[in-house]
Amino acid sequence: MPVVHLLDYVAGNVRSLANAVEKVGYTIEWIKTPTDIERAQSLILPGVGHFGHCLSQFTEGGYVEPIRKHIEAGKPFLGICVGLQALFEGSEESPNIPGISLVPEKLVRFNDHDKSVPHIGWNSAKIARTGHGGDRSFYGLQDDSKYYYVHSYAVPYRYGVLEAAGWTVATAKYGNEEFVGAIGRRNVLATQFHPEKSGAAGLRLLKAFLVGHEWGSLSPNIQGEPDQGLTRRVIACLDVRTNDHGDLVVTKGDQYDVREKAGTGSEGPVRNLGKPVDMARKYYDQGADEITFLNITSFRSCPLADLPMLEILRRTAESVFVPLTIGGGIRQMVDADGSNVSALEVATIYFNSGADKVSIGSDAVIAAIEYYENDRRLSGRTAIELISAAYGNQAIVVSVDPKRVYVHSSRDTAHNTIRTTFRGPAGENYCWYQCTVKGGRESTDMDVQQLVKAVEAMGAGEILLNCIDKDGSNNGFDIELVREVKSCVKIPVIASSGAGRPTHFAEVFEETGTDAALGAGMFHRGEYTVKDVKDLLFERGILVRPLER
Repeated sequence: MPVVHLLDYVAGNVRSLANAVEKVGYTIEWIKTPTDIERAQSLILPGVGHFGHCLSQFTEGGYVEPIRKHIEAGKPFLGICVGLQALFEGSEESPNIPGISLVPEKLVRFNDHDKSVPHIGWNSAKIARTGHGGDRSFYGLQDDSKYYYVHSYAVPYRYGVLEAAGWTVATAKYGNEEFVGAIGRRNVLATQFHPEKSGAAGLRLLKAFLVGHEWGSLSPNIQGEPDQGLTRRVIACLDVRTNDHGDLVVTKGDQYDVREKAGTGSEGPVRNLGKPVDMARKYYDQGADEITFLNITSFRSCPLADLPMLEILRRTAESVFVPLTIGGGIRQMVDADGSNVSALEVATIYFNSGADKVSIGSDAVIAAIEYYENDRRLSGRTAIELISAAYGNQAIVVSVDPKRVYVHSSRDTAHNTIRTTFRGPAGENYCWYQCTVKGGRESTDMDVQQLVKAVEAMGAGEILLNCIDKDGSNNGFDIELVREVKSCVKIPVIASSGAGRPTHFAEVFEETGTDAALGAGMFHRGEYTVKDVKDLLFERGILVRPLER
């Protein structure tokens, strides 16, 4: 197979990019030193996370001049995410760190006044029609396709400016801001989105770049003007644990109890709903926008390098080209050989195995308690702070497990309360949401509003909002909880717990403005597919990513 060279400078999940390149028929050779770039024909520069961290990594490694020479020599070059950002002059994210300055523009942060930041999810990459390129497809980009973005900073699009310098530009819109989604000129192509995480549409772009197919035909299926903007995400969640025979299985709890009811007072076996890798592939084929694995046992006694979830991630990433999140065990730990391993090192191992995001649960609550005890001062030592500093806040999801505590009046507690339409057992009209740890087994004196505000300040990029009261109920999401949390933070919120039919997804999107919604049992049991959910959302006028093969 033909060869493409990939520069890995600690840029997050590069394993998935390598898998995608191999999927379209190419072999990866890794750039280990600056001199390796001289022998590269096609070069890919990936990047995930903080502009300053990434630019510093390959500047200190001596890669900047070899990259410039590669581009000046007319050799094919592809930059992805921060790999695109590196081509510009600089970024507001790190004002004192210069970019390569191939393009005389700077990145600015999205305005979070009217929308969540980071910009996470599926959006367009539509060629700006300024006379250059006509109505053709640029490297396989299609106006009606959606691509996976995850970033807080972007290059604002100014009509005709980059095109006047010979660049072809594809744009996306987030709220009222239009920004550069992809840019290309001669031998250079760069994308703000992740083609390796953009399903069939992303693989099409990678293939076109590697074979040098710059211009092609637009899809004949486009009718009218395709909808631009960020879609609502439908996420499939797989709770993974060992069963009583030691096998890894997908299971599902009823208020976090994953064992079958034995009917005799004794515990039944762990519910076995399937094999993790096979089920992840099935949901990918159905159009899931992301796959989340929640490791609900954490395998604390295993040597770190042999964690069973690592193998699940590696195998899943070989054939599933949408974002993968892993939760459970992302903490400082002592390995089997007695060595201390930091949470950042644990996260890095997961990223290297195919994860795009890591989810932190109980440790986030503990960190939030310490945050308030220290008068809301950041320590710089928490797992959230360390991982977000290295990989960007979009790499951190905080999984929240709250439950309702009913009170007769908001004056009965110091916690943040809501007036609920669902009365408590004694007719109470108010409740607050108590945060729990250890899979819901232990309660804390912290409410959900306090927790989400604290972790947002620490650098979390997303909230996975579960609800113990709704878990396994199949009667819909806790709309009041989702609406309350969504109003508290600027970062995206994923609604979880309670989905039993497609209309529940429509309800939570329409009534709360949540960014994404997650389903599990209804998919695992085969009652509905991800496509069923998306078809209904589309019928209700909710923007979703179309399924492409």
